[in-house]
Amino acid sequence: MIKMDRRTILKTSLAAGTTLALSTFAAPAIAQTGSVIKPKRLSSGDTIMIIAPAGVEYDKFRLQLSIESLEAMGLKVKIAENTLNRFGYFPAEDEVRAAEINQAFADPDVDAIIALKGGWGAARTLPYIDFDMIKANPKAFIGYSDITALLNAIYKFTGLITFHGPTAGSAWSSFSAENFRDILFDGNAQHMENPQDKGDYLTVRQNRIQTIIPGTAEGRLVGGNLSVLTAIQGTPYFPDIKDRILMIEEIGENIYRVDRMLTQLALGGHLDECAGIVFGGMTDVDSDGGYGDFTLMDILEQHCKRAGKPAFIGAMFGHIPEKRTMAVGCNVRMDANNGTVTMLESAVS
Repeated sequence: MIKMDRRTILKTSLAAGTTLALSTFAAPAIAQTGSVIKPKRLSSGDTIMIIAPAGVEYDKFRLQLSIESLEAMGLKVKIAENTLNRFGYFPAEDEVRAAEINQAFADPDVDAIIALKGGWGAARTLPYIDFDMIKANPKAFIGYSDITALLNAIYKFTGLITFHGPTAGSAWSSFSAENFRDILFDGNAQHMENPQDKGDYLTVRQNRIQTIIPGTAEGRLVGGNLSVLTAIQGTPYFPDIKDRILMIEEIGENIYRVDRMLTQLALGGHLDECAGIVFGGMTDVDSDGGYGDFTLMDILEQHCKRAGKPAFIGAMFGHIPEKRTMAVGCNVRMDANNGTVTMLESAVS
């Protein structure tokens, strides 16, 4: 494990053209890209850098487990200086967290970058991200939940495929680790179908898919956490949804709030313009139990039927113990009848 000090971070970031001066929030002064860039596949012995672009981490043991998990996959680990620091409910100021992202991409000794955790705050770094530098130094960038803002913005403004997958602090079940290795190390174009293990039951009960609107669709994959997506809707950093496969996951929201967020996406025309919708883990999404409440499926059916696009729920990504790594920007085919997502290309070079 190697820890980067603040002087190195700031020196590298400034050399890459990053400014730490407080500035007004403005759109990136670069054009959206139409081409796709694939990061280099990982190999045993490569170096991955843990950064903390979102919520503060109070537990040093979580970081230690993260290091051990990544090292167990044969990777060397670097740690961003502010990973365990405190600035309110963030590890550091927005500009400093952004500088650590920029530095990780600029560092020639770093092969991949992974967020320690989600929480909140990644979107606040977006005005300070050096997208031109990232495009010139492509490498795998991994995380989920609040990291959704960075995953989609980086893909939108650079064309670099990013990865909605475990954070460094995730539990890393054998399923998640093997899936991560298959995508990022082996470069396989996966056919993603949920395991059909009945266990002690007469029928499959875990990781079940449910078809919302039947059909198939193809397109590049975008999206992630629903709350984060709706929070950046209307900004320059919101992903281009047109003709894309939209993936959505969520945790801990009341059904009416999920309804409200899907309504916001619908009012923006994004459910109509996407090619299809894949819902992953909708973990602990429930109602208050009031008389006449809608179920989650009621709400999903209402919105998806109006959009008329293929849709299913139950894909294995998001806030669930056994999560897949989903490549944002990768060309995929979804089959809502069978609940599958098939990568039509490798996500790495």
